[in-house]
Amino acid sequence: MNLKRIFKPHILVLLAIVGLQSCKEKKENAPQQEVAVATTEQDGFVQIFDGKTLDNWVGDPNYWRVENGNLVGEVTPTTLLKNNTFIIWQGGQPADFELKLEFRIAEAGNSGINYRSDKVDTIPFALRGYQADIDGKIRYTGQNYEEKKRTTLAYRGEKARITSQENPDAPGSLRANVAKNAWQSREILESLGDSDELKTKIKSEDWNEAHLIIKGNQLQHYINGVLMSEVIDDDTVNRTSSGHLGVQVHVGPPMKVEYRNIRLKNL
Repeated sequence: MNLKRIFKPHILVLLAIVGLQSCKEKKENAPQQEVAVATTEQDGFVQIFDGKTLDNWVGDPNYWRVENGNLVGEVTPTTLLKNNTFIIWQGGQPADFELKLEFRIAEAGNSGINYRSDKVDTIPFALRGYQADIDGKIRYTGQNYEEKKRTTLAYRGEKARITSQENPDAPGSLRANVAKNAWQSREILESLGDSDELKTKIKSEDWNEAHLIIKGNQLQHYINGVLMSEVIDDDTVNRTSSGHLGVQVHVGPPMKVEYRNIRLKNL
């Protein structure tokens, strides 16, 4: 009797069964790992723009529309602005949060993401407050600029500590503490990198991702995963802890800015 002929087929069958079982286990395990990563990435984030309508947003329809799934802000030669205008989210006034979105802006464009902001009663669709600055020439993109208030708090590449002006109760003290479009009561704690080098991380007239992490008095602005500016706001007189969220089109030449995948996570 040839034992090799008898056992060889059985051995081959056994090896095949073991191999199939091993492949099955790998296939079962792999998707579970991928799902876990995706769940972690999206955990707690909620889409606040549906890509189809302006539901839950309010702004001047002369400047804002939905197009190809994007929130579009556009100024044309026949609709030039006298004041900056915003489209404002109506779903709440976030305090501590993370915001992720993608933006694309024309070279002549000037925009920004306002948060913890107040409405300006005398100007329709205007906001006053913190802004993650965005512009098409990438001069200011990434900095923290406070619209209609303390102006520049941290330029791109800066981690800055902000304090109150002297004699804050005196008339005009806030405006008097601004020079060259920057708040004077600020201390640079750390360099986050050279501004021109950080600029190279931002794509011109293409899609970029902004990520804001706003918690307590710490305000961090990331673009494409890179920390561009950080503010520690110790100005107890002027800082705000919650407020409106909106995006801007700016006074100036005709321009276009687009936003998509706007996601909010309350902390």
